[in-house]
Amino acid sequence: MTTYFLSVKDMAKAKGPDPDLSFEGIGPEKLASDIAEAMRSDGLFQRWRAKQPDPDEVDPSLGVTDPGATAKGELSNDRNDVQLTTSLPMRIVKHRLNLLIGSSWELRDTK
Repeated sequence: MTTYFLSVKDMAKAKGPDPDLSFEGIGPEKLASDIAEAMRSDGLFQRWRAKQPDPDEVDPSLGVTDPGATAKGELSNDRNDVQLTTSLPMRIVKHRLNLLIGSSWELRDTK
């Protein structure tokens, strides 16, 4: 298991490029909940896959899940922090975060 320490400075900009797949909430707790769900289930991946020009050509390994993934969020100084613990590799975490919140997140540390 790896713990990723993430931060989002501006929640108003925490949107993915596709509104149908993007985060639609307010606050670090809701963000953490949505991130954890994106890691635990393949729902976000399946919705993204269906929108691709040739869904059957999408690498199925991008749809791997971690049913035990957890995340917690909190407001810290001038940013929103999320602590995500998962067995998923960074390439999967990064893909799903980019779908949910675009490039507005920053990886602060890992453990």
